[in-house]
Amino acid sequence: MLRLQTPTGYFLITHPDHAHLAGRFAEHWGNDLFLPPTPRENVLHGIHVHDDGWLARDAEPAVTRAGRPSAFSSELVGRYSAFEEIVLADYLAVRESAVQQVEQTDAYAALLVSMHTYNLLTEHADRTSIQPADLPLLDAFLDRQRQRQLALHKAIRNDLGFRPEQVTTEAVFNNFRLLQACDNLSLLSCVAYAQPATLLHPLPTVHGPVPVAVEPKAARHFRLTPYPFNQPVLHFEIPARHVVGHTFASSADLAHRYHAASPESLAVTVTA
Repeated sequence: MLRLQTPTGYFLITHPDHAHLAGRFAEHWGNDLFLPPTPRENVLHGIHVHDDGWLARDAEPAVTRAGRPSAFSSELVGRYSAFEEIVLADYLAVRESAVQQVEQTDAYAALLVSMHTYNLLTEHADRTSIQPADLPLLDAFLDRQRQRQLALHKAIRNDLGFRPEQVTTEAVFNNFRLLQACDNLSLLSCVAYAQPATLLHPLPTVHGPVPVAVEPKAARHFRLTPYPFNQPVLHFEIPARHVVGHTFASSADLAHRYHAASPESLAVTVTA
């Protein structure tokens, strides 16, 4: 889940819906300056489904020890230090399943999802918030992801359906950076981030990689500079449900309120 606090409670957004918004951003990525993704279908697929492994888990939202929804929030933008609020083994099982699901139909997309997961749990994770006894579990997971990436990259290099320039290390890394950027922008949107930010990683342009600045203009309305999309103004909607209350007696209490809430749509706008 992702959570957006309101005066009376939280908007809750599922991981798959957040990832689908990232996929919508990717559909519009590319213009006279920014290079579009290639192979387009595989890259867009990877971005769109990179969090589909969370579908079952998000169907029954849980609470933290403090009684808040266990979810990504604006406080976690730029860092990942919520491990004290989750059962690591369950979390890693969801992450591993997410990669395996994509791998069944699209090796290229699965490689990008695995790289995203690995980066999240290495460069952005706060290991000090993980119980020492759980660190071997995390490290074994990361080792499996490294081995999986080697196997997937070999598979796509041997796949005659891809052009040689689409499966180079540089090409794969550029597409991974696009997944990261679209995921990042979707996270900022879902939590209505109100501070200036820069998308993760410089993004490839006709002149080489450049950083993209994100300036909030209003709630879930952002100006990007330089602008990477194919239309000067884009509008999107995120499915969400609003639950009343800032703390909950139990996970069952939160889940009951979540399922009783009516589905709503939150507007997102990006502009040049």
